[in-house]
Amino acid sequence: MRIALVYDCLYPHTVGGAERWLRELALALATEHDVTYVTRRQWRRGENPIPGVRCLSVAPGGPLYTEAGRRRLAPALSFGAGCFLHFVRNRQRYDIVHCLSYPYVPLLGVRAALVGTRGPAVYCEWLECLSDGWWRAYGGRLGGAAGRLLQRLCIRLSPAAFAFSDLTESRLRAAGFSGPLHRLGGLWAGAAPPPGDGQREELVVFAGRHMPDKGVDLLPDAIHHARCFRPELRAVIAGDGPLRERVRGRVEELGLAGSVSVPGFLDRPELEALYGRAGCVVAPSLRDGFGMVVAEGAAAGTPVVVCRSPDSAAGELVEEGVNGAFASRAAPPEVGEAIVRVLDGGEELRARTRSWFEENRGRLSMADSIAQVKRLYAATPPERRR
Repeated sequence: MRIALVYDCLYPHTVGGAERWLRELALALATEHDVTYVTRRQWRRGENPIPGVRCLSVAPGGPLYTEAGRRRLAPALSFGAGCFLHFVRNRQRYDIVHCLSYPYVPLLGVRAALVGTRGPAVYCEWLECLSDGWWRAYGGRLGGAAGRLLQRLCIRLSPAAFAFSDLTESRLRAAGFSGPLHRLGGLWAGAAPPPGDGQREELVVFAGRHMPDKGVDLLPDAIHHARCFRPELRAVIAGDGPLRERVRGRVEELGLAGSVSVPGFLDRPELEALYGRAGCVVAPSLRDGFGMVVAEGAAAGTPVVVCRSPDSAAGELVEEGVNGAFASRAAPPEVGEAIVRVLDGGEELRARTRSWFEENRGRLSMADSIAQVKRLYAATPPERRR
């Protein structure tokens, strides 16, 4: 079959859970099918971004986010227009189109381009379905209303959908989606390290993009609060993004420069080694479609602190006192107190975390999600493809 994957980000040129997932899916599908990854220009001329996969740029590259960490509108519009033109010109080229819902405009472009054709089959991947409250906080009264309407339109334009969480699945149904909804397993693609000797450091690790939705700007004050109870506590706030300099500045203001490092993105072996040494992983996201960091921390036997947030599915993967702890709200004192509870749990909590991971390893696995997609596409009837 001829399959198109549509997303404006491409790993490792942009780093995130969705990017890693779509790259791995492209590689897996390409072992049996002709795969095209439709995206923006992010690689140098002559470079082969994904071996065995045709990577096609339909829009220029450039920064996706403002200095405040908000998605820029112009790149989404440019990519949406590029998708429309590409699929208008190639209406019969593909059997299946796999399009990520966010940032919405590309899905509109794809669906508009294919009006009047009998194919290809279009599957829309919904990592998140955001609440009205989130849209109001993000865009204000007018911008939030526009975002809500655009999201609802894209739900109506999704012939079939994928979801990775109960939260997204239930919101899609509540918003009126009535088509086939395929619940995938997980996005964890690592390898669980061998059991260690039980010795851990007084170390907290954060790994993720430095964006407002990730709650990273809470961490310097949360760690400062936790050090009132654990004076030897150290932290690594890994990753990069628009808020990184703000986080670094706050670390210095609080006099934590000797205890808290902000090293930027780390390669996978270095990050996994940190997870294995840490006493706690912290993921205070306000918005999360799956909870990748929970799975990564649990794979290393390290409990995870998350926040209770209406737009975060990470809480679906955490059981208080079993594999982590909840901060009752996204505020430094509550996050700091949850960190202390996890550290106080010691080796007993880490043992429960390892047991939880072994029990849930299958449903967390990216390999299982890829296998589900491959089976579904193999079973797609020819009349739906064309």
